[in-house]
Amino acid sequence: MRNRLKEILLEKSVISGREFTLASGKTSDFYVDARVSTLWPEGAYLCGKIFLEMLTGFKIDAVGGYSIGADPIVSAIAVLSFLDKNPIPAFIIRKEVKTHGTGKVIEGNFPEKGRVAIFDDVVTSGGSILRGARQVEKQGGKVEVVMALIDREDGGREKIEAAGYQFLSIFTKKDLI
Repeated sequence: MRNRLKEILLEKSVISGREFTLASGKTSDFYVDARVSTLWPEGAYLCGKIFLEMLTGFKIDAVGGYSIGADPIVSAIAVLSFLDKNPIPAFIIRKEVKTHGTGKVIEGNFPEKGRVAIFDDVVTSGGSILRGARQVEKQGGKVEVVMALIDREDGGREKIEAAGYQFLSIFTKKDLI
């Protein structure tokens, strides 16, 4: 499964040879447009399946992450967990508080005082995933683990772990270059 997911990422998402500005503000000649792969049917399935296996041993009540990188990942996990007869609900963390309706910053099935796993597609500096973890905790949740499809190996893992969270990724940048 992991090898096939790597093939899909290399075919659809990994781009190199020109300069890219990353969400962290840094520039790089290596970019992963992971959503192309996580929104591809086989890629979504493989992400969900692999992450479900990685969650074994963690006691969690829900999976979530910052919109938009986490959306397809947590959706795939939720669907596959249901098919495995062990449903895990999903939620999405908004980048900004909703200014209409309920005014929520966390949408979906966020368990009050629940234990959660937080996901992202690509972690560079770790800033957005740490903001998401703070939002979860501000809403009364407990982050059990942080997971990413790809660790760019650019300091994010270290920042996440320094903040007290366990961090796991399916791939690192080295795996994809």
